Amino acid sequence: MQEIKVLIVDDHTLVRDGIRTLLGLITNIKVVGEATNGKEALEKVKKLAPDVVLMDLAMPIMSGLEATRRIRKRFPRTKVLALTQYEDREYIVPTIEAGARGFISKTAAFSELASAIQAVYQGGSFLSPMAAAAIIEECQQKATAESEKDAYQRLTDREREMLKLVADGYTAREIADMLVISLRTVETHKANLMKKLNIHNKADLIRFAIRKGIITV
Repeated sequence: MQEIKVLIVDDHTLVRDGIRTLLGLITNIKVVGEATNGKEALEKVKKLAPDVVLMDLAMPIMSGLEATRRIRKRFPRTKVLALTQYEDREYIVPTIEAGARGFISKTAAFSELASAIQAVYQGGSFLSPMAAAAIIEECQQKATAESEKDAYQRLTDREREMLKLVADGYTAREIADMLVISLRTVETHKANLMKKLNIHNKADLIRFAIRKGIITV
């Protein structure tokens, strides 16, 4: 079995020592070096050519996020596995976008860390359950935003005007008087725009208008 060279990057000595000791129990994994910040990590990657970098995110001098981005660009053969205490979406998504092949929590079991290293080394990826959920949510929200954008583009100028007035809270009668059109015409425009947007009640219409920046709260 081919040996996997690993670089540990973390600004806490105890964390690095603990990971090094644990990884020493696995026969095909060799810790070739350590770094305390992103800048030092880049220097060590250039010098040691590790297969996998275990990258903390919150570090001084240069963050793990920026280091990951630079490693991906300058050393594409080296895989980055983010190992961090932060599992919030605002950390997970940018880290994956920066080029990390995996994301795992420091609270994970050692067996999970070992599996993650093996996976990214072999060209795959590894996401903790929370990281996977964050990626799914991000993709779904982007898909929803694109769908809403397309739907909004299909509205006529009159329907967009109607959308704003309805979202602003004007009644059908007030809108008819304002635009000098019949009440029936107002209702027709309103029905058409709701059908195009796949919206079925006024509350959802208002929420859509807020998301699109048509009205503010």
